[in-house]
Amino acid sequence: DFDITEPEKTKETLLKINLDVVINTAAYHRVDECEENPQKSFQVNSIAVRDLALICRELGLTLVHFSTDYVFDGDRKTPYVEEDKPNPLNVYAVSKLAGEYFVQNILEKYFLIRSCGLYGEAGCWGKGTNFVDAMVFIEKRGKPLRLVNDQCVTPTSSAELALKIGELIRTQHYGLFHLTNEGQCTWFEFANTIFSLTGKRPKLEPIDSETYGARARRPSYSVLENKKAKEIGLTEFSSWEDALKDYLIKKGYIS
Repeated sequence: DFDITEPEKTKETLLKINLDVVINTAAYHRVDECEENPQKSFQVNSIAVRDLALICRELGLTLVHFSTDYVFDGDRKTPYVEEDKPNPLNVYAVSKLAGEYFVQNILEKYFLIRSCGLYGEAGCWGKGTNFVDAMVFIEKRGKPLRLVNDQCVTPTSSAELALKIGELIRTQHYGLFHLTNEGQCTWFEFANTIFSLTGKRPKLEPIDSETYGARARRPSYSVLENKKAKEIGLTEFSSWEDALKDYLIKKGYIS
């Protein structure tokens, strides 16, 4: 690990390592905080990505970089494909889109990955947990849950995403790819499925985004279609429900 906002140290570190591919998972992704701290958002999600891309070009390295479903405005009800025009609604998404443009304009050998609703066993370094674990934890404390029911997403297993990225790298089909589990749901529906599988019955209240009152606007629909991945013959993702069940088993929440 190294801090990509320090390009000299980044280059020094990469020179010491015998590698062909750099996988950049660094991001400032506290979406609401980005509204109040746009300078940090652009420094990490845009400028540092530009610097990393320049270093990769100089050293002849392939870059795998992650973007977000939030680059779209949600003004539709059918899944977005890679060719659809972005229209970000918040600072975080604008900064991530700028990072995309830097990667695409600087490098020839890159994999630019947009995904959605990620969760995994290690949790999220920047947030301390993920949605699934947070729901299980809150339910154990006996607290009622108010969850947004007008934002449609695709919950995606980071373990399954990692396997697909390994496949993708081996293809050497460079470019922009959407990679998510199959299907779609709202955050309320996601939570409801978690508790259906675990056999819990907490008090769940569906609310709209306006009532929730987040500082940053989110798209009401940000489901992605894995169009290019299917075209090049990558193994298809499982449904988000099957991936969730596998995760709950691995975590010991169900047997």
